[in-house]
Amino acid sequence: MNEIVKPGAGVLFMKIGTHAQEELADIIARKKEEISKTGYGMWGYGGNTCHPASMVQPFARKFAQIGQPIHLCMETMNSSHIAAPMCAAEYSVDGVQWEEIPHTIEVRGSKYALVIDQLREEQLKLPLDQTRVPVGPSTGRLGSRYVKGRVDKACLSVLDAPELTNEGDPREIDIDLVATLREPYAVFLRGER
Repeated sequence: MNEIVKPGAGVLFMKIGTHAQEELADIIARKKEEISKTGYGMWGYGGNTCHPASMVQPFARKFAQIGQPIHLCMETMNSSHIAAPMCAAEYSVDGVQWEEIPHTIEVRGSKYALVIDQLREEQLKLPLDQTRVPVGPSTGRLGSRYVKGRVDKACLSVLDAPELTNEGDPREIDIDLVATLREPYAVFLRGER
């Protein structure tokens, strides 16, 4: 355990790599610059396992109410995401009210974005056998049973101890990059600029 992945913590796990034809190192440098210039950045993503309104926002608010941050813990992987590198023009917290994305922020080739700050490279272990899904249709499912196959992101609560299973060796994921989510935590994206 460490100060980020500890019992009672909330963690949003995500696999990352090349995205919208941009290398990961370039994405990280651009996001750090966005945070420096704007005070926050937007980390784009897709898929419904971390839907902004039904998953990420309620998950993050639950931890904010008790004064705990949500850390985005990212595992690097080989990726060849070939979506067009178009930048979104607007964001929305609820999918109804839309605002312009600041020109100091670029979110490319994504349907949604996490709102982040304090992006840093950090090596740590995420023990999936010691996590549970706390929100959505898979509530209560052990993290090691949820994050597999095509599931590459998840909202997770860290348990006091690993759950014993008959599935062989415990699953630990090597985390390479960490950010802190900030309100409004996750947003919808639309348009092009």
